[in-house]
Amino acid sequence: MATKSVPSTPTAPAPQTSRIRMASFGALTMLIIQFILGTAYAIYGTAPTSTQPVGLFSTPLLAVHVILGILLVVAAIMLVVRSVQARSRPLVVASAIGLLAVLGACGAGSAFTGTGSNGASLAMALLTAVAMLAYAISLVITGTPRAGAR
Repeated sequence: MATKSVPSTPTAPAPQTSRIRMASFGALTMLIIQFILGTAYAIYGTAPTSTQPVGLFSTPLLAVHVILGILLVVAAIMLVVRSVQARSRPLVVASAIGLLAVLGACGAGSAFTGTGSNGASLAMALLTAVAMLAYAISLVITGTPRAGAR
C-alpha cells in the first residue's frame, strides 16, 4: 500500500524563540544607544589621561552610558540563559559571543576611563560592533514572526 504524504504547514515559532528574538532586538537597540552615547562623550566629554582619570559618574552623559552598560550585561546574560533553555546551538553561540563582546567592551571602557588609552577606546568600539553583529545574527536565526503568531 502506498501512503500519501501530506505537506507540512509552517508552524508558529515557539514562545522561547519569540522571546529570544525580542530580547535580541532589545540588546541590539541598547548597543546602538550605547554607541551613540559613547561617541557623543568622545566628542563633547572630557577625555581622561594617564595622569587624570575620569569618574564613571562624572557627567550625566557618562552616567547614563555606564547604567545602560550594566543593564546591557544583564540582558546579555539573560539571552544566553534563554538560548540554552531553547536548546538551539546557533543561538547559544551567537548569544555567548554577544555576552563576551559586551563584557569585553565593559572592561575596555573601564580601562579607558582610567587611562584614556586610544587602544581601549578602539576596543570598546570594535567589541560593540561584534556584539551588534552577534545579536543581528540571532535575529536572522530566529526568523520573522508568521502572520497570526504571537
